[in-house]
Amino acid sequence: MSDRVVEEVWRRESPHVLAALLRRHGDLGDCEDAAQDAAEAAAVQWDRDGVPANPRGWLITVASRRLIDRSRADRARAGREEAVAVAQSRVPSTDPTTTGDHDDMLRLFVLCCHPSLSRSSQVALTLHAVGGLGTGEIAAAYLVPERTMAQRLSRARSTLRSAGAVFELPNRTDLPARIAAVLDVCHLMFTEGHTRSTGGALMDRGLTEEAIRLTRQLHCAIPDHDEVAGALALMLLTHARAATRTEDGDLVPLAEQNRARWDRDLIAEGVAILERVLPRGHVGRFQLQAAIAAVHAESSAWEDTDWRQICVLYAMLDHLAPSWVVTLNRAVAVGMAFGPRRGLELIAPLLDNPSVQRHHRTHAVRAHLLEMTGDRTAAIESYLRAAQLTASIPEQRYLNDRAHRLTHAG
Repeated sequence: MSDRVVEEVWRRESPHVLAALLRRHGDLGDCEDAAQDAAEAAAVQWDRDGVPANPRGWLITVASRRLIDRSRADRARAGREEAVAVAQSRVPSTDPTTTGDHDDMLRLFVLCCHPSLSRSSQVALTLHAVGGLGTGEIAAAYLVPERTMAQRLSRARSTLRSAGAVFELPNRTDLPARIAAVLDVCHLMFTEGHTRSTGGALMDRGLTEEAIRLTRQLHCAIPDHDEVAGALALMLLTHARAATRTEDGDLVPLAEQNRARWDRDLIAEGVAILERVLPRGHVGRFQLQAAIAAVHAESSAWEDTDWRQICVLYAMLDHLAPSWVVTLNRAVAVGMAFGPRRGLELIAPLLDNPSVQRHHRTHAVRAHLLEMTGDRTAAIESYLRAAQLTASIPEQRYLNDRAHRLTHAG
């Protein structure tokens, strides 16, 4: 049996195993360690005997024994050992996670996105505990040494322990904010995978697909949450373009992508989700972003894009959730619909903001709009400035190439 089989089972079952352990034990760090011990034991035994009929139950049983063994080895944990043993005696010996999977998944998401943690720690814990990714995989996604990521995860667990975080849903007053944090985490994971902020690759498809998988699970847990549905639709519609975003490692802009190669199944699924949630009433920022992505996805060619509709959607988004990123995207749409000078007027105030001034995307958008006006000299300057500011090698190549083409244009 290949290691791949064990990895696939582990990725699918690890959140449920961890949830079962947390219901009995309570400490995330101890439960994760025990679950990892069970995974290592599975790699050995399953290779010899094959995957059991109930892999989740097998993993939970082995991990539970590890927890009890560790408790017995540490006298300071005698009280916890008794609690674990008592809790285990009350759980049927069959699979204890055959019910309540969606509730457990929601609790696990909310625990990993506890407000005592920084956003980076929330992301790392979610990837590890809910996504089933190993420390090395998470470290690679964030381009840090595995030891650094292990320390980051350890500190996050300690913070949860100190905060008294428990494996349960918060009250109705606090839950919306926690769900919003969960959505932000999933979206941040997807965004980083869709366009890596550093390194030699434009995308990390593994990270984007993991973000989609986790958001699907969240959608299954709370199917009536319209913003969760909107976030899932946004990811599906955006990821549908993944195969066409690079060619030989170079960035291909949206205007030049081969739309015949876009994933029509993902587009159809994303549009169907939007058609279900948009008529319900309140429209949130993820639904609006998904609606914008849908306009692009359903346009047969760049020239056929309904830029005026996109402008309306961006105006709504700017009113609901204003940010400099929204302003930049809106400026591109306005430039396409009403002329580049109108777009430049929108981004002019951003150039007075020092932090926004230091982001490459500000200068890249400005360069694009300046190129549309015919001001080649200013456009070249902005393209080169954008290339200096980004740590993404594919983006650097693209921006420098745009400047080079304008410099040598007839």
